[in-house]
Amino acid sequence: MNANVDVVVVGAGAAGLMCAIEAGKRGRRVLLIEGNHEIGEKIRISGGGRCNFTNSGTAPAHYLCANPHFCISALARFTPDDFVAIVERHGITFHEKKLGQLFCDDSSRRIIDALKQECNDAGVEILTGCPLTRVVKADDFTVVTKKGEIHAESLVIATGGLSIPKLGATDIGYRIADQFGIRNTATKPGLVPFVFSGEDLSFCSDLSGVSVDSLVECNGQGFRENILFTHRGLSGPAILQISSYWNSGDNITINLSPDVDVDSLLRESQQSDLDIATVLSTILPRRFAQKWCARYANQDPLHRQSLASLAAIANHFHSWQLVPDGTEGYGKAEVTCGGVDTDELSSKTMESRKVPGLFFIGEVVDVTGHLGGHNFQWAWASGFVAGQYA
Repeated sequence: MNANVDVVVVGAGAAGLMCAIEAGKRGRRVLLIEGNHEIGEKIRISGGGRCNFTNSGTAPAHYLCANPHFCISALARFTPDDFVAIVERHGITFHEKKLGQLFCDDSSRRIIDALKQECNDAGVEILTGCPLTRVVKADDFTVVTKKGEIHAESLVIATGGLSIPKLGATDIGYRIADQFGIRNTATKPGLVPFVFSGEDLSFCSDLSGVSVDSLVECNGQGFRENILFTHRGLSGPAILQISSYWNSGDNITINLSPDVDVDSLLRESQQSDLDIATVLSTILPRRFAQKWCARYANQDPLHRQSLASLAAIANHFHSWQLVPDGTEGYGKAEVTCGGVDTDELSSKTMESRKVPGLFFIGEVVDVTGHLGGHNFQWAWASGFVAGQYA
């Protein structure tokens, strides 16, 4: 194969598909290449196979980026409603699960099929099983693949991050940026469970499967959702959310009872023969209350406890601090934090400021969304924007 096109998009995930569609609509000759043998692999597995394709409440505040203003333009120009319009046009039924999270009623493959049809309608050619090996820039871009060379005026890198390597994730996007003198910020796993060792691991493992509604905080950020104890440590929505803000050695603070003042609860029961675990079991899973009290609380009945002792226990309960050993890594991470430095890109076009015709979109860029459809919305929005200019 030796092809000449206007635009090569590398990576047929959410961002790459959207970019190819929009460029194709403009009459550009677009070739979308994908290293995997199927397109949209992350779309396929997302949301437990139902694809949490956007979030109706998406706003710039839901994103981490060294430049918090970078994502504003793209998100304003392609909104959740714009993607919902595509979903509805293809007759895909959906529902809101919670907190603005929109899921397909049926399989996530419906989203992939819709995007594939949009590509077809826009005249986009898709080539799968075609990993990129290198890029050369002269007057135009020469994209060297295992299936031959492609020559194009514009090159769009939509290769994703390092998360979920079993789906083919690589660092090729960052290496291309390096090749052209474009800075990358440090990367780390995001939206990922924590792991522990020693007594903390034993504690979590013994409670594996127990879920507790909590407020989890770290580095000035906080999320109120469930935490889930696992055989390796902690997971659940609140933990996944805070993991993107956590750095090695940081502690996390967990308020295990955000709605109930535990000090008042214990004082109200102080004249009884009840123990602390029994009282806490009225607001929390019994198994958790018993395990937590066995480790952290005085085992005397409440009527033998001093007010100072109860206050100390309550304080610990509302601000339980743990230091994770680490995370479960890219293998379990839903996203990659960090990536191509946004200072190197135009927020209007996603084009490199140094290399005309070279664009970076989606997860490969240093823009990371919160859990709940925000990362897909960034992919759609950044892809849409680049597709207007590539």
